[in-house]
Amino acid sequence: QVQLVESGGGLVQPGGSLRLSCAASGSAFNFYVMGWYRQAPGKQRELVATITSGASTNYADSVKGRFTISRDNAKNTVYLQMNSLKPEDTAVYYCNTHPLLPPRRDYWGQGTQVTVSS
Repeated sequence: QVQLVESGGGLVQPGGSLRLSCAASGSAFNFYVMGWYRQAPGKQRELVATITSGASTNYADSVKGRFTISRDNAKNTVYLQMNSLKPEDTAVYYCNTHPLLPPRRDYWGQGTQVTVSS
């Protein structure tokens, strides 16, 4: 059973930084994509960033240049360094993992709240 445990959310002022972490357990993640999605109130969940075990990354246009996703394969942990945070980054951030090859099956963490406000 795959489990994802997130940490690192909180309240930060505009322009500030936060680092999210997500520890995965229950499988071999060498061939899994890991990533972060977010959902703001009244909006659909959207992709923030993903990373493969080979460190190939993908970012939403809205976070390029501000957020950095990284991964420690030995620890089965993915990180999201968020800099220059804006109020519009406020959302619940969810960790996600799924196999690199089909069939796709998504696993989700419980979510962590990020609030950017003065």
